[in-house]
Amino acid sequence: MDLSPGKLWGMRRMADAQGRFKMTAVDQRPPIKNPIREKRGLPEAPYEDVAGFKLMLIEELQADSSALLLDPHFALPGGLSVMSPTKGLIVTLEDSIFSETAEGRLSSEIDDWSVEKIKRVGGDAVKVLAWYRPDAGPSVCRAQQDFTARIGEACARYDIPFLFELLVYPLPGEANQTTQYIEMADKKSELVLESVRVFADPKFGIDVFKLESPLPARDVPGVGNPGAEKAQALFDEMGRLAGRPWVMLSAGAGMAEFRNVLTHAYKAGASGYLAGRAIWAKPFQRFPDWDEIRDGLRRDSVPYMRDINALTDARAVPWFAHPRFGGSVRPPHADASFRRFYSGFGD
Repeated sequence: MDLSPGKLWGMRRMADAQGRFKMTAVDQRPPIKNPIREKRGLPEAPYEDVAGFKLMLIEELQADSSALLLDPHFALPGGLSVMSPTKGLIVTLEDSIFSETAEGRLSSEIDDWSVEKIKRVGGDAVKVLAWYRPDAGPSVCRAQQDFTARIGEACARYDIPFLFELLVYPLPGEANQTTQYIEMADKKSELVLESVRVFADPKFGIDVFKLESPLPARDVPGVGNPGAEKAQALFDEMGRLAGRPWVMLSAGAGMAEFRNVLTHAYKAGASGYLAGRAIWAKPFQRFPDWDEIRDGLRRDSVPYMRDINALTDARAVPWFAHPRFGGSVRPPHADASFRRFYSGFGD
């Protein structure tokens, strides 16, 4: 299968040289801002604290990452000055503030931010998170699908990969209500799988799925442990439904829990991870002691990344080996459409 020049280059930039994704998320907003606000005893987290922590994450974790996911408000401005040009740059488009309606959640882009601007600042990929419940109100489901399709169209127009994240959430009136960016406590596998099935439709233009575990992370046994077969069947189905390269998100899971999730995901054909809190949540608990945070990142986070990176090297499927591409991606310069693309620039 062919990929357009920009999408092919972006996919390569996000992955390591072997085609595996080892991507670190530094775009979190409420999961970073809220603890800082509480520790400081202020109505709002100081910008310097949020941006300073994100800058430290980039400095300490980029060496073991194939790419970094940055948000435009806090991470990108300072991050561009310290981030290695050898690392892929993924930039967030969705606003962390969503609309909670009686029928479900509605997502939106960050104000005055767009796929075009992400491309212009040098982004290698666009990341969007969409809250989704297939059993939400029809108007909400339709709006979330329209939101996603609109971004997919823009990514095609500007020739940049579309990395799409799905999260299920509690509907109004359900138990375990929370608006936090955490895994749904009583998550149902069928909701996760049906959501993937919906957005696997080519009309959404998704190039890489960023998926949550179909089971609560605490219930994922890990390959080789009791109960692994039942869990594996769910991961296998999720990979089948995705129908394109996919990676796992951590959704606030602990280090051991997320590693268990990865063993099942890789057996099901995943090509890596895009994770944040599983990597850096433990050192972040030391805020506002910046020296302790940095020491913790070096003592706990870096060794953990190297452990899951070794697992990724051993078991993850290179993205270009996904069945979607028939085991290879043809060089676009051999394709007539690519020659036509360049013909528009003249001699």
